Formats: sequence, C-alpha cells, structure tokens
Amino acid sequence: MDHPIAPAGITRRRALTVTGGMLAGAALAGHAFPAFAGESQDADAIVVGHGLAGLVATAELAAAGRKVLLLDQEPEASLGGQAFWSFGGLFFVDSEEQRLMGVKDNHDLAWQDWLGSAGFDRGVADPAGQDHWAYKWAEAYVDFASGEKRSWLAGLGVQWFPIVGWAERGGGLADGHGNSVPRFHVTWGTGPAVVEPFEKKVRAAVAAGKAGFRFRHRVDGIVTTGGAVSGVRGAVLEPSSAARGKPSSRTVIGEFELRAPVVVVTSGGIGANHDLVRQNWPARLGAPPKSMVTGVPAHVDGRMLAITERAGGRIVNPDRMWHYTEGLRNYDPIWPGHGIRILPGPSSMWFDATGKRFGAPDLPGYDTLHTLGSITASGYDYSWFVTTQKIIAKEFALSGSEQNPDLTNKNVWQLLSRIWQTPEPIEKFKKNGADFVVAGTLSELVAGMNKLTGDNLIDLARLKAQIEARDREMDNPYSKDVQVMGIRNALSYIGDSLSRTAPAHKILDPSAGPLIAVRLNVLTRKTLGGLQTDLSGRVLGPSGEPVPGLYAAGEVAGFGGGGVHGYRSLEGTFLGGCLFSGRQAGRAAAAATAT
Repeated sequence: MDHPIAPAGITRRRALTVTGGMLAGAALAGHAFPAFAGESQDADAIVVGHGLAGLVATAELAAAGRKVLLLDQEPEASLGGQAFWSFGGLFFVDSEEQRLMGVKDNHDLAWQDWLGSAGFDRGVADPAGQDHWAYKWAEAYVDFASGEKRSWLAGLGVQWFPIVGWAERGGGLADGHGNSVPRFHVTWGTGPAVVEPFEKKVRAAVAAGKAGFRFRHRVDGIVTTGGAVSGVRGAVLEPSSAARGKPSSRTVIGEFELRAPVVVVTSGGIGANHDLVRQNWPARLGAPPKSMVTGVPAHVDGRMLAITERAGGRIVNPDRMWHYTEGLRNYDPIWPGHGIRILPGPSSMWFDATGKRFGAPDLPGYDTLHTLGSITASGYDYSWFVTTQKIIAKEFALSGSEQNPDLTNKNVWQLLSRIWQTPEPIEKFKKNGADFVVAGTLSELVAGMNKLTGDNLIDLARLKAQIEARDREMDNPYSKDVQVMGIRNALSYIGDSLSRTAPAHKILDPSAGPLIAVRLNVLTRKTLGGLQTDLSGRVLGPSGEPVPGLYAAGEVAGFGGGGVHGYRSLEGTFLGGCLFSGRQAGRAAAAATAT
C-alpha cells in the first residue's frame, strides 16, 4: 500500500485546516460563475437528489445567499431519502458519550482502524489513481469525526443515546479491519432526527425565496455548454400520492430544462438495482447471489451515475460495495423485496446453509464482507443463526427507524422496557417473519430449518456436535473458542453488558430457550465507489481535471472522493459521509458562484 507522506512539521489536522481555508479559493480559481442573473439562468445552483447529502448541500448554498433548486424524481413524501429510514448511527471519535462509557479513543487510533479497514491499494500517491482522492477524503473525514462533527450537529439540536455501540469489531489484528473501540452513536430520534435540522433549513430557505423544490423532476441529462455545466434536463413525472418509501409512478407528463452554472449530484447509490449490483459484483466476493433482499427503496436505482459519467465525470472503484449478511424478509414490506438487517450481538452461533459453523472472523458483528465472501463460497445465498430467546431478547436489534419506535419517537419508557422484555419489533418478526424457526428441542429446530428451505441440508447429529462443543467451552471463564472469547470481551465493556450482550450461557440450556434458528439473506445496501471528487466535491474527469460546474456528494460520490471507505466500512460512516461531503460540496459551490 502506498501512502503519501506529509512534510515534516505538518500534522494531518493542520493540513486539513489549511486545506479547508483554501477550498473556496481553489474553487474560484478553477471556475468563476456569475450570481443569480434573472432571465439568463433559473438558479445559481441545482442540486439533484433530495436525500441527506442534497439537503445539506442545499442548506449551505442557501445560507451563503445563493438561489438553489432541489430536484428529485420522488414526491415530497420521500424528502430525506434513505437517511430517514436509517438507524441514525454516527461515527464519532473521543466523544462525550464514549468517555461516559469509559472508552478511551483518539484520532490516531481511529485513523489506524480506518486504514486497516479501507485497505487503499489503487494508486494512493498517484493523482490519477482511483484511491488518490479517497485517501485524502478519509484523512479529512477522520479529522472531522475527531473534531467539529459532534459539536456542529449538537449545535443544530441533534442528541445521541448515551450507550455507544461496538460495530464491526474486525478480523483479529490491531492494525487490521474493525473498530478497536465502540464508536457507533445512535441518534436520539434515529434517522428522522438526523434529517430534521437540514430539512428545516431548506424549508426555511424555500419560504424566504432562496430555494425551490422541484419534486417529480427526473433528471435525464446534465447540460454542458462550451465544456462547462450549464444546467439539467429531464422529464416531469405525474403527481404521486405514494407514501414515503413506496414505489412511485414513472409516467411522464412533460419535459423540463433548467439552467444554472453549478449542478451538485447527490442521487445516492445502486442498492435497489440488483442488475447493477450483480454487474459490479467483485470476483473477490465470489459469485453474486441469485437471491437477495433489498435494504433501500426502489428509487435508489443508480441512474445518475451513468448520466454524470456522460457529462464528463469519472467513476472509480465500482466494485466496492457494502451489503449485509443478516437480512430478513420483511413480513410487512414498504418497498419491493424489502429487507431488514439484524444488528446482532456476539452470542448467536453462525452456520452456513449446510450446517457448518463459520470460524473467525465470520462471527456476528465482526467482519461483514469477509462473512459475505464465506457465504457465497458455500455455494448458497443464505446462512443461519442458531440462538436462544435469552440471546435475541438482549442482543437483537433491527436496522431502520421504523423498527425502533422507542428510539425514533424518543419514548424513554418504551426504551427502558427493553430491560425486562424482548422489544416488540423483534417479537413480531419472530412470530410473523418468514425466516424464523422456533422450537423447544434441537431435533424440532432442525426439522423446522429443513422444512423452511425445503432442501434437507441440516444434519441433526452434525449440528448437535458443533453446538455441544461450543457449550463445553462455557464451563470456564476462559476458552480457546474465538467466539466465546469475544463474548467475554464484550461483557467487559459496560455498554455491551448493559444493553447488547446476553449473560454467557449454553445454547442448549433449557432455561435460555426456546431455541431459535434464523435464516439470513444477503441484503443489498451501500455503494462504496462512485464519482471521483476532490476535497471541494468537484467531480473529476478521466484526466483528473475538474468538470467545470459539476459537483457530487453522498453515496453517488462514494461518500467522498469516489470511495472514502476503501474496501470496508467502520459503520456509522454512511450518514456521516453524506453530512460531510454535502457540506463540503455546498460550501465550495457557494464560493464558486460568488461575485
């Protein structure tokens, strides 16, 4: 891996400070644009995509006095995009919440974890390399997460649940993949509470005449004049009363062309387009699954990637993606193929489709992409958790704001009820979900697992032998079983012992029952590659030069630079990537359109 070396005496944090001060000047030097000019143009800037990154960029542009139009193919009901549906997890470093939990974190440890997870290896030191700007964005983002990120959001009224979660614990080495310490901060109010302050800012700008919504405007092309962006064109779709997240009509009732010297693309990734997911699937993860569930609404279709590429933008790292291994088929779906992810604690036993137990690092909550590769290598599209009622009551959480009404609605009493009962959404999935098998004995459980899949792959004797071997390791406070060691490790962290890890016990202990098996599906979610951007959010062309007037932020830009995460995410960094890249692009575009 090639890493650029900073000049002696200049720290990363100092370099970022200097860079931040130079962004506006660099943008101005690259291309200067007139301010809003009435008849000659419709706005100073057009933002394509009304998700979180789009809202943040629009808010920054409007705050700087620019007239901005915010377009999206979806109706107003879906304002906020995917972020609204999220768990609201945010990655902070050395936060007040971490210190309250006794967690010792710092910038250098976070940067070590980021590099160990990202594995940047595509021309970091080469200005033409796919990872060149991704690395720079990663440096800037870790500085942001270690610095002003929390205070900036807190100043907007955002708050967090005090117990910090420990996601993506990694592959077992200090300098390898994973979070060395808990860093997953759940927003009080989940995804809607992250969206809320920026939606309020944009709506206030609309009311003041500084911004305008253009719902049901599907962009089909970015217009360029003389090599520079001059606006967008597309189709006006018929009005839709579709509820948030529900598929909306694609019936065209007109066309439009809007003029502006700046276009900011914030249209999201490809997660709902399984054809694109499979087309870009990396060989290192085996063959793409024939069957997957979908973690994002149908409008997350990836259209704007190709459209922006045709306007001169460069797409990098398209084979880097983040899909989950613990997907459930939603018994009450909102969008087609709607899947929900289990955010597991460390105790459930994990088996492939044939009933063979996974080894490290394929443990619940440790290394998502390694486990995904192990699942595809098994020759099947699914795997199994074998667990107990005692485990799911304390360790299972479900992704999505709608699956966490206590946190989303800020209901303290409902939240406290998790202490003495299994959360209602978990029980509903256990009762109604197509992927759950509940039984009083192991033989009954195996019969139910084989009946569910119809392939009779699970052998009772083999499964029993593996579970009993693991259970024997519970007789002492130490063990050679890596997963059992991980459980003991989790219980030493007060946050996990309070809310995310069940007391260590044997799976076949009748008092911990009933036994539960959960079929786990591959769940499509995030695009880690995308449009390559510099630290101003300017979209770069194949030659490495900015496309005049073209910016991108959020998932469509790989959350910054065309892949700020590299190969793997540390979690809590998707919403944060939208916030940071949307802010960077909005501020730089505002500077570029100053008179």
